[in-house]
Amino acid sequence: MRPGLSARAALLTWLSWLVLLLQQVADAWVHQVPWIIWMGKLLPLLIFLPGMLKDNLRSFIWLCFVCLLYFIALVERLFAQPGSWLAIVGTVAVVILFTAAMLYVRWRARELRAIDERQADAGD
Repeated sequence: MRPGLSARAALLTWLSWLVLLLQQVADAWVHQVPWIIWMGKLLPLLIFLPGMLKDNLRSFIWLCFVCLLYFIALVERLFAQPGSWLAIVGTVAVVILFTAAMLYVRWRARELRAIDERQADAGD
């Protein structure tokens, strides 16, 4: 695992991604939605999993864009059902996921640039 801020951001990203995924599963289960809605809720999160596992920063960037769609849906749910604990958990998870993933990309890209510069200096 990487030292420093990017490691913490990566851990927070993964934890919030898992919480959001579980929240979406629980929400679909509670509301007994058809399988096609299950796919619509879970597939956008799962599609980025291979890239995230490979530490592809573009996957994290696109995940941030998709998080905005979840944020819109969850805020709408909060207004429709103000006391819904699932909506509250999901909203908190998506905000943390967006922020942590954005910071992870920033900090990890900085680390990778520094590594490339050191390798270029060593090669000269």
